[in-house]
Amino acid sequence: MSQEVPTLVEVRRGPIVESRHRGAIIVVTPNSTQVTCLGDPGLVTSTRSTIKPFQALPFITSGAADRFKASPREIAIACASHEGEPIHTQTVAALLARAGLDESALRCGAHEPYNVETAADLKRTGLPFTQLHNNCSGKHAGMLLTAVHRGLAIDAYYEPEHPVQRAIISAFARFADLAEDLTTAVDGCSAPTFAVPLRSLALAFARLANPSSLDSLGDDLTGAASRIVSAMIANPEMVGGTRGRFDTDLLRASHGKLVCKIGAEAVYGIGVLPSNRFPGGLGIAIKIEDGSYRGLGPAVVETLGSLGVLDGNEIAQLGAYHKPSVENRRGVKVGEVRAVFELKGS
Repeated sequence: MSQEVPTLVEVRRGPIVESRHRGAIIVVTPNSTQVTCLGDPGLVTSTRSTIKPFQALPFITSGAADRFKASPREIAIACASHEGEPIHTQTVAALLARAGLDESALRCGAHEPYNVETAADLKRTGLPFTQLHNNCSGKHAGMLLTAVHRGLAIDAYYEPEHPVQRAIISAFARFADLAEDLTTAVDGCSAPTFAVPLRSLALAFARLANPSSLDSLGDDLTGAASRIVSAMIANPEMVGGTRGRFDTDLLRASHGKLVCKIGAEAVYGIGVLPSNRFPGGLGIAIKIEDGSYRGLGPAVVETLGSLGVLDGNEIAQLGAYHKPSVENRRGVKVGEVRAVFELKGS
C-alpha cells in the first residue's frame, strides 16, 4: 500500500492518539456499481480465509455434498475458520468418515485449537492436538470429499493444479469477474491463496449474497451459493466458535441480513442480502494495512452502521468489536479503539 492510505481506526489513551490503523474500504452492488469507497479500490490483497465460502462451491456443485449427505451444519464448517472446539472437530471427523477417510488424509497441518478451554483440556488429559483442530480442517474436508466423489487422487488435493483447486479458481473468478490466471501463493493451511483487487473481492461477496443477480453463473453455482449463505447464517457457531469470535457474533447480531468471512492479515468480506434498502444487495471488502485485527472490528462495524445495514441495537450488541476498551492493569478503562472515517455517499 502507498503512503496515501487513509487512517480508518485510532487507538486512544485518554486524549492521546497512540496508534493508527490505515486501510481501504470498498462497497459495490452485484452489477459492479460502486456505492462508496475509501482508499484505493484497486488495492491488491491476499484473499486468505475470506474466500472459504467460495472454496466450498465445488463441494456442492460437484454433487459431493449431496452424495455424502452433508447437512447445513457441515456445509457451514466447510466455510469456517473454527475454534477447534469439540463441536468442530467432531463434525469434521464425521464428514470425513462418510467418505472412508480420517484425520490422516488432511493436509492442513496441526495447530493448537484457538479455543482456550479446549486447548487446556487437551493439555490436562495429555492428548495431542491434531489436524482436526486446525481452523481450516472443515474446508479441507470439503475439498477431500469433492476429490473422492470425482474419483480423483487425494494426496495432492490442495495443490494449485489439482482439478479440485482448478474448479475453485474457476468458480471464484466468475463471482469476482476475474480471469482464472490469478497470482497464487500458499496459505497457512497449504491450500492456495490469491492476489485479488479489493474491488473484486467486494464484487464476489455481492454476488454470493445475491447469486441470482448474475444470469451467467448458471443454476448450479446460484444454488450452491444460496445453500452456503443459508448454512453460514443458520450455523454461526460453526463458522467461528461458540463465543468470542467476530464472524459468529456478527452473523448472530445481523439476524440474516448478511454473510461474512474474516481472513488473516485483517482482510474482510461481507455480502449484504437483498432488502428494501438494498434491493440488489451489496458486497463490502475491507483491508487493514498493517494486518492488525485490532483495527478490523471497529472498521467493519462502523462501515455497516454508516451504510444502514445494522441498526443501533445491532451495533450495540457488537460494542466490544466496534469500540474495544483500552484498560490498564487494574481493569480500569483508560481509552478505546475507534473508527475515525466517514463513508461518502453512504
